[in-house]
Amino acid sequence: MAGKLEGRVALVTGAARGQGRSHAVRLAREGADVVAIDICRQMANVPFPMATADDLAETARQIEELDRRVVAVEADVRDYAALSAAVEEGLARLGRLDVVVANAGISSNGKLHELPEEVWRDVIDVNLTGVWHTCKATVPHVIAAGGGSIVLTSSMAAIRTWQNIGHYAAAKHGVVGIARVLAAELAPHRVRVNAIHPTQVNTPMLDNEWSFRLFRPDLENPTKADVVGPMTALNAIPVPWVEPEDVSNAVLFLASNEARYITGASLPIDAGASVV
Repeated sequence: MAGKLEGRVALVTGAARGQGRSHAVRLAREGADVVAIDICRQMANVPFPMATADDLAETARQIEELDRRVVAVEADVRDYAALSAAVEEGLARLGRLDVVVANAGISSNGKLHELPEEVWRDVIDVNLTGVWHTCKATVPHVIAAGGGSIVLTSSMAAIRTWQNIGHYAAAKHGVVGIARVLAAELAPHRVRVNAIHPTQVNTPMLDNEWSFRLFRPDLENPTKADVVGPMTALNAIPVPWVEPEDVSNAVLFLASNEARYITGASLPIDAGASVV
């Protein structure tokens, strides 16, 4: 039986690991060929280890194991020329573009009025401008394909308020604005644009010492077990986090014909965090 995305091509940013890898593999499992893009290097102001070229190669390997084609490219979403070239490389090899998942993102923390300018700039440039760059580079190709789906990764930080992530929250609020405006602008071309809002997700961006200290600043060396309680308290359903696959299932739904008349929506995958 054909998959939900048989014959289509999807592009995913931040695809080397975490949610991005999960999305890329899930879409491939449903029949899509994939353009997988990631920066694959450490940014100086990011307080946790970022993905590597080996991580991106592993994503490609998992997609190829599903007998799907993949074009894996190292590119920085902050650099429009490099990102556009990566998109063109994918199009040259795979022929079309039907689904775009603008997932690449970073985080850091600090009081909003105390953030160094370069820390603010990095988060805004990746999480907001990078999403706009991704859309700018891909929208003409999705239109040329006769329509399709664009999914933008926002966050529960665009629905609820927490301290010490003002730059992150500002970027994620901006992503919703991009999604809503593009949904209106692209509807005549049968291109749908939606935003997703995950709660905490069990990825390397969560599973690290920096993240543990955010939730347990009272402990000298907190572990993942130490943050289960504080993270669970953020969600209505008593779980500390969701799995990447839970978010990927929502991405697949929005990318598929099952959501053919859904556009401009904001979909929480939040274990009820928005109603706590």
